[in-house]
Amino acid sequence: MPVELRKRKAPPPAPEPPAKKTSKVSKAVAKVKETVAGKPAAPEKANGASKTAAKPVVGDVITLDGFGGEIETNDGEKTTLKALVAESKSGVVLFTYPKASTPGCTNQACMFRDNYEPFTKDGLAIYGLSTDSPKANTTFKEKQKLPYPLLCDPGATLIGAIGLKKAPKGTTRGVFAIDKTGKVLLAQPGGPAATVDAVKELVAAGGESAAPAEAETKEEEPETAVKPVEEATLTNGDPVAEEKTEEAIKEKETAS
Repeated sequence: MPVELRKRKAPPPAPEPPAKKTSKVSKAVAKVKETVAGKPAAPEKANGASKTAAKPVVGDVITLDGFGGEIETNDGEKTTLKALVAESKSGVVLFTYPKASTPGCTNQACMFRDNYEPFTKDGLAIYGLSTDSPKANTTFKEKQKLPYPLLCDPGATLIGAIGLKKAPKGTTRGVFAIDKTGKVLLAQPGGPAATVDAVKELVAAGGESAAPAEAETKEEEPETAVKPVEEATLTNGDPVAEEKTEEAIKEKETAS
């Protein structure tokens, strides 16, 4: 009689070992490997541009779409640098100032006022640019009888894009000029007289950009020939003191 063979039951599979937790060191090593393999993390962006983007220099041709974000005129009209360039006949000049109605800024604005006609005779459009509110800039414009608009950039998006934002906050006094093609003609910091002189040289050269002069770290002595509608004498004409006064006033108003 044949022997009946019984089938053995297969042993149950061994349980899988628990997954190991990824340590912080392992994560860091993996990130380094990805970077070496050509997969670095994407840079953070603000207003469509990299936060680490280099500031424009004379001779650069910038893309105006989205450059500097949206700003506002002292009359409350929204605009952009692209729109201002399109409205101009040959280009735009922006001079930056830390605080409306302070001594150095008044001196600078009035020098641009007194040179307005020769500066604009060939089609350049002049604008003052600061982080002040439309109300503060309108008061400044009316009080000093300025013939050009003042631009309000409370977020310093345009001021930062043209390289004149002061770290960690504030505005560096300077001047920036661009022609209809987007070519940078001027891009430099400087005192009230220095910013005006830079535009004078630009106009004298027929709008052709020249190599920028060395950046000035101190405000120049205000020219006595300039007569603001109401003289500011808080700092007795000391340009360095003027700059500190303007920044102190700005910080005090921001805190309040």
